[in-house]
Amino acid sequence: MKNTIKKSDFVLIPYMKSNDFWASYQILNTLVPYLFLWFLVLKVASISFWFLPLIMILMVLFSLRCFSLMHDCGHYSLFTSKKVNRIFGFILGIINAMPQYSWSRDHAYHHKTNGNWERYRGVADFLSIEEFSNLTPSNQKLYQLLRHPLMAIPGGFFYLAIKPRLALVMGIYDLIIDIINSLKTKLTINLSKIISDHKSKHWQSAEEFWDLLFNNIFVISSWIILSYIMGAGFFFTIYSITLTFSAAIFINIFFVQHIFEDSYAHKTEGWDYITGAIEGSSYLELPTILKWFTADIGYHNIHHLSEKIPNYNLQACHQKNIHLLSKVKTLKIKDMLGCSEFILWDCASSRLVSIDSFRQSI
Repeated sequence: MKNTIKKSDFVLIPYMKSNDFWASYQILNTLVPYLFLWFLVLKVASISFWFLPLIMILMVLFSLRCFSLMHDCGHYSLFTSKKVNRIFGFILGIINAMPQYSWSRDHAYHHKTNGNWERYRGVADFLSIEEFSNLTPSNQKLYQLLRHPLMAIPGGFFYLAIKPRLALVMGIYDLIIDIINSLKTKLTINLSKIISDHKSKHWQSAEEFWDLLFNNIFVISSWIILSYIMGAGFFFTIYSITLTFSAAIFINIFFVQHIFEDSYAHKTEGWDYITGAIEGSSYLELPTILKWFTADIGYHNIHHLSEKIPNYNLQACHQKNIHLLSKVKTLKIKDMLGCSEFILWDCASSRLVSIDSFRQSI
């Protein structure tokens, strides 16, 4: 049922104002400790390995916060300047090995279509009950296995460390083929025009290509330099663990922000943006320390009402509009595992269902 509440009913505009002082402070209190932890882990390792687990937990949490701030930069909400957001988004993207510009474009599509399950199928390309029922029993088991919460561990590493490198290699291969075909018909070619006109499934525009290229240059260069300084085995062990677990945490947080019992999951016809924000996005109630490391992204319903609200204003905006948020699903950490069951879309009832409940119904 369409929500009767309108966007104009909410008090949002005062909270959509970015503050460069707070943004700069957040960048400093995130990047400086994170870089210091890399220095500390090298020094501590020469004394005793027993202190490394504690340092690595902090590294995972600060890596998580880097990703959260990169997310804000992608919405151009952290700083007042679009250019400054791009610069720091790019830097934070290097830390997490993620090309920020292309990630942000994909994420923007999610915001435009949240709750419209004909156009966006969630974080793991979920199937409708009809599509699932057409799978063979073995493929149904594989579908369920690949969407288990623990799969975020190898999946997170692949998503950050491998996928952007693979996308560049495969995309450049397609581009080279395009250049060769152009040379067959022309004596001279305009490389910048070919890159601009080139249609690739690995990037949507020339801007995304350059962001992907330079991200890979800086990321791989940092791998080489730090391997030389710290030793390749030691560096990649620490780096892989940090990247893997920060990605796994963020994937599972993003999962429960939209995948839960009674989440709004509508067809395109009759879909409503505001209902998607209120009933298709949860409020994840986290302990204060985790709120800080996730940059308050738990207030996800407010974030979907307006992505221009910077993270440092989300809590205040939530409290100001609390009387309009009675239909928002409130979740706690203990509820997260239960949300992982709802991985099928029942388009007839516009809701998410578990595989067990679907099988019982038939």
